[in-house]
Amino acid sequence: MAQNVAQKLIHSHLVSGTPEPGNEIGLSIDQTLTQDATGTMVMLELEALGLTRVQTELSVQYVDHNLLQTDEKNPEDHQFLQSAAQRYGLWFSKPGNGVSHPVHQARFGRPGTTMIGSDSHTCAAGAIGMLAIGVGGLEIAMAMAGDPLYVQMPEIWGVELTGELPDWVSAKDVILEMLRRYGVKGGAGRIIEYHGEGLKHLSAMDRHVIANMGAELGATTSVFPADDAAEAFFNAVGRPDDFTRLVADEGAQYDVVEHIDLSALEPLIAKPSSPGNVVPVREVAGEEVFQVVVGSSANPGLRDFAIVAEILKNKQSHDQVSLDINPTSREILMDLTKGGWTFNLISSGARIHQSGCMGCIGMGQAPAVGRNSLRTMPRNFPGRSGTDEDAVWLCSPETAAAAALTGSITDPRDLEMDYPQVKLPETYSVNTDMLLPPLDEAESLEIELVKGTNIKSLPEFDELPDELEVPVLLQVGDDISTDEIMPAGSRVLPYRSNIPKIAEFVYIQVDDTYHTRAAETPDGHAIVGGENYGQGSSREHAVIAPRHLGLRVVIAKSFARIHWQNLANFGVLPLEFTAPSDYDRITQGDILKFSGLREALQKGRAVTATLQGEPLELQHKLSDRQVEMVLAGGRIPQRAAQDEGETPREEVKPAPPEG
Repeated sequence: MAQNVAQKLIHSHLVSGTPEPGNEIGLSIDQTLTQDATGTMVMLELEALGLTRVQTELSVQYVDHNLLQTDEKNPEDHQFLQSAAQRYGLWFSKPGNGVSHPVHQARFGRPGTTMIGSDSHTCAAGAIGMLAIGVGGLEIAMAMAGDPLYVQMPEIWGVELTGELPDWVSAKDVILEMLRRYGVKGGAGRIIEYHGEGLKHLSAMDRHVIANMGAELGATTSVFPADDAAEAFFNAVGRPDDFTRLVADEGAQYDVVEHIDLSALEPLIAKPSSPGNVVPVREVAGEEVFQVVVGSSANPGLRDFAIVAEILKNKQSHDQVSLDINPTSREILMDLTKGGWTFNLISSGARIHQSGCMGCIGMGQAPAVGRNSLRTMPRNFPGRSGTDEDAVWLCSPETAAAAALTGSITDPRDLEMDYPQVKLPETYSVNTDMLLPPLDEAESLEIELVKGTNIKSLPEFDELPDELEVPVLLQVGDDISTDEIMPAGSRVLPYRSNIPKIAEFVYIQVDDTYHTRAAETPDGHAIVGGENYGQGSSREHAVIAPRHLGLRVVIAKSFARIHWQNLANFGVLPLEFTAPSDYDRITQGDILKFSGLREALQKGRAVTATLQGEPLELQHKLSDRQVEMVLAGGRIPQRAAQDEGETPREEVKPAPPEG
């Protein structure tokens, strides 16, 4: 039977389950990616699991998010992560080496392999024919310990691309078009596979841009074939032997289909404060701009910076605009310098920052209150920039450069100049000096974890009780993001390895009394949400911290995939309304009563609570495996109980995918 690329990747790594949409399947994992904002939890989880050495083919720990060293917390975490990488057998990418996703694609990515990452934008590696999925940190720790990844089998959404992008329109506009059509929930429960003759006009890094922001559609991941464009990329980064062709069979089918004519696209922009709030640039032209930031994993390629430099060549950025450039790797910065583009950017008034995520995660580059900031980044959720009342817009490098010149939102087609032709080098710079390889096993066993005063061990969580009576401490609306549950930014993220401290910031942007009220409710509480609860970042702090404060149950109309998985991983029960209209029956402060809860979860999908003396019909979508995990209080206590008398598991090595 003819298979598409996603099916080949899944079937070649399948270790359990039937790959039909909605079924839980287990996949063997070849590679893992962790970064510092989430990786500290992963390393503490490895410690809690008692792991000796990672069991994956390759695991890499990056430091790319929390680069600002305003006090001792971040450098101490960096030292801890380096010691953990040495202890457990990981590669370590030092601070300033670059953003994890483009660096990984250039140095470690390989077609036909699976990868999971504790960063929702791990899906960017789908650009080169990988099955790369963003998950919570505990999923990474378990994969490092040799467990499969368990996911609900998605539908496969085939998006046919035809035509060629016109001048002043680039890959960012392709994914913004998808978001314009489908919004932030449009990809839920799906793998997006791009195919069609239009692919021949998109480079591997163009595809990275599109695959990266599939996370904003809520997709499980995005996949491109490993074809001529991927082969050219591997040749350019000096790794030709790591390329393997992987393309869809002739006649391959998809569960859902869509078509985009690239030649018909125009410059698009996502208005504040959602990636799904997309309109044509000309519709909002003339809005004043005070900040332009170019960089991030959403536009990480050499071309994305070079085109800005060419547009700004021999020109000065507008007087009121702060123009910030975040090179995505040291190698990119080297090639920008070799090509003369760094000179163009500096001459135009740009500030060149370190190679890292920086403003994308709110670590510096915060905008002024209410002043428009245009960014080539993937997300603009409220407050993510580090400014509570921000006004962040998402756009292509071309649109960003036009605003930098004019001081207002400008369709780049309206600039009085020809579209610059960027000539990229045939081979890119290679500099691996800041990538530290794993120690051999004998050496690693001698390494002690370096823990500064800000690093605290994981809290221990108890089993789910059979009888539960909890108040609803918070009721929120649709599309609540993990940035709103557990904020990013330079004030909060330095406490990422200190759960008791970071818990003080839970929901602070939505209700700054939540932490205090939770601390005064020692017997547990519930939260009620709307549609797509927990969208956005994979950070499991958005579960661990409220769980530390006593969260036992979240009831929502629907959940975002990673957050739902994280809730179960840490023993928080995720329930959905059987009738979504029942959301309106609940008021903050109401008491929910559950009786015979453990038996109900083990018997089926239905769970009944009592609300003001009346039944409230709820349901769950947990697999039998996840039910037992929630009952045990989470995956770590469950694993500890299993390991007490467990016999060694037989290693399963699936066959490689056929091209």
